[in-house]
Amino acid sequence: MNPSTSVLSRRFCCGIILTLAFFAGTGLVSAQAEATAVTNAPAPPKKDPWETHAAAGVTYTSGNSDTLLVTLELGTKRKWDRNEAAFGITGGYGENASVKNNEYVNAFGQYNRMFTDRFYAGMRVDGNYDGIAHLDYRVTVSPLAGYYLIKETNTSLVVEAGPSGVFEKYQDQSEHDYVGVRFAERFEHKLSANTRIWENASYVPDVEHWVEKYVVTAEAGIDTAMTKAWSLRVVLQDIYDSQPAAGRKSNDVRLIAGTAYKF
Repeated sequence: MNPSTSVLSRRFCCGIILTLAFFAGTGLVSAQAEATAVTNAPAPPKKDPWETHAAAGVTYTSGNSDTLLVTLELGTKRKWDRNEAAFGITGGYGENASVKNNEYVNAFGQYNRMFTDRFYAGMRVDGNYDGIAHLDYRVTVSPLAGYYLIKETNTSLVVEAGPSGVFEKYQDQSEHDYVGVRFAERFEHKLSANTRIWENASYVPDVEHWVEKYVVTAEAGIDTAMTKAWSLRVVLQDIYDSQPAAGRKSNDVRLIAGTAYKF
């Protein structure tokens, strides 16, 4: 072999070896950089275990009629292990020609402990105030047992029952306490990925005066998501008190349209 050719061959081989070493080193550094970037990347935010929403509705007219109605709602719920918890509060204030015609606050809290996939026991507390109905307060404490008649991904139907202690007071009247029994049901169904409907009702009679003294509370609504967080909703509420304050009507019906925000 020509000596000059041999020298060129050795130089060519050395060049190839150096080039391969360069690319190998570059790849190793790049891989280490990627691994470091992945390690140092911020962890994705954890989903809040509580599902919370706030809703509001405002109706205002001026001119031939001057009216104002403001409604607010805040609710949250959570399911974990064999536990379920839910809390909520709603309120409203309204005027017609500067005369108050709506003033109410309703709140509740409930905890359930699941014993099977469908059966549970729990405790519920309801609180109500209605200035127009002359109701200073009504507090209902209810130990309960419940059962999911339907428990599917898009549909649920629950029935509940249990004894209740009721403490209520109307304006200019003394407090009235009695033992009742609470019967209730809740239904919810997702019509689509963006729309759901629901309804619930409860019936609480005085055990000593089943026919004369009882309170029925019912609600039905539809919620349609406009974005991931915002939605539009319409809610119909009805509260029937068989023995209201003197001079007051037994039935109170509210139709509320507004918007809701999910946290």
